[in-house]
Amino acid sequence: MFNFKWKKLGIITGLSLSLVAAGCGEENEGGNEQAESGTSVSKEMEYTITGIEPGAGQTETNKKAIAAYDSLAGWKQETASSAAMLTALGNAIDNQEPIVVAAWSPHYKFAKWDLKYLEDPKGTFGEKEYITTIARKGLKDDMPKAYKILDRIYWELPAMESALLQAQKMEFDFEKVAKQWVDENQETVAKWTKDVEPVDGKQIKLASTSWDTELFSANVAKIVLQEQGYEVNLTQIDPAILFEAIASGDADASLSPWMPTTHGAFYEEYEGQFEDLGANLEGAKIGLAVPTYMDIDSIEDLKPAE
Repeated sequence: MFNFKWKKLGIITGLSLSLVAAGCGEENEGGNEQAESGTSVSKEMEYTITGIEPGAGQTETNKKAIAAYDSLAGWKQETASSAAMLTALGNAIDNQEPIVVAAWSPHYKFAKWDLKYLEDPKGTFGEKEYITTIARKGLKDDMPKAYKILDRIYWELPAMESALLQAQKMEFDFEKVAKQWVDENQETVAKWTKDVEPVDGKQIKLASTSWDTELFSANVAKIVLQEQGYEVNLTQIDPAILFEAIASGDADASLSPWMPTTHGAFYEEYEGQFEDLGANLEGAKIGLAVPTYMDIDSIEDLKPAE
């Protein structure tokens, strides 16, 4: 629909032919406007994706997208840090300027600004993911009450992103943010702890990756378990070490693994050596995002560098 303009028609005979030709002319004129829009915003952005850290997994996926899409031919990815990307995004939105950024959900930027993912027809960024809860073998027998609580913890994506926005406002003091959330959401906590009797000082070890979503979720779990009488040790570790720790019993449980893609390799390596309690959040995603005021919807709406 973007490939050409209709030339002006000469003498047209027949009313029906006139109507058909006029209709086609109008349709393609609109297509041309969108094509021209895609070209202009691409040029205005200097054919650049605003990325995050050079070594991040998504940075590598963005490179694959640039190689996969003809619409991104000649594009480059500007890498620095997640903080730098967010600053650039905020500045662009303040000035109603076009920008394409590396994006992932859950993240507070989707609660703070009106953003949309660009459609990914080639599936370069994979399907939507979920975050699952895993536990060491035997936890259900050793600590059935803690197991039941961990098994019940579940987040809706908008609620998680709203909490992460609050965390951003509170300078990512996750212990403080989690305590505030627990205090303000006692009805939800009551569902997680229903018919679970308190314990007296039983120790449990939780492991978490260092991502914001996981740190918030883990700290909420820590506080909820503490209120039930558990002594909770929460440790931040690398994803590869996390799976090993759960499999070996050095840690009891984690609410951190992203599946099936992000942590899929680690999951497969240790599969059968831990128990999967199921998703604690669904709809996690990575991709390229733009402000909603931009009149493009797909990566293919962008245009190659001139």
